[in-house]
Amino acid sequence: MPLLRDYIAEHERVMNFGREAVRALDRGEYGQARELLAAMAGELRSHWRGEEQGLFAVMAAADDLYAAHIAPLVREHRELDALLESVDLSNPDDREQIRTAVDDLYEHIAKEEDGLFPASLTSLDGEQWDEAIAGWQAAHPGEHMVAGG
Repeated sequence: MPLLRDYIAEHERVMNFGREAVRALDRGEYGQARELLAAMAGELRSHWRGEEQGLFAVMAAADDLYAAHIAPLVREHRELDALLESVDLSNPDDREQIRTAVDDLYEHIAKEEDGLFPASLTSLDGEQWDEAIAGWQAAHPGEHMVAGG
């Protein structure tokens, strides 16, 4: 499914930014870490809009059980967004929060890729997939989904 493939590609880019930012923190390169975290935040914000306005909205509307699983994921999006918006890398506590957040993001992504995404494959019909894809497209104006290979 192209939509899920693109979400997974976005997850990979985000995790690469996050891991590189942590390595930069470990080297004391706070400016580099700031740049990487800004890139991570930019990627995440469009990713989250696509998920929340697309796949998550469609799945939550289809089944209350899905809605119950999606609500905590959206809350985690908001918490990470707030951290990325306010982080002060000159503060050792904030640097530690970033390290923890990158580890937590890995777990968050696993909930989506190992739970929600497979469930969507067996639950959604063609019209629902069209709605989910429209959510991704609205969150990524001027972009195209990754070309198939």
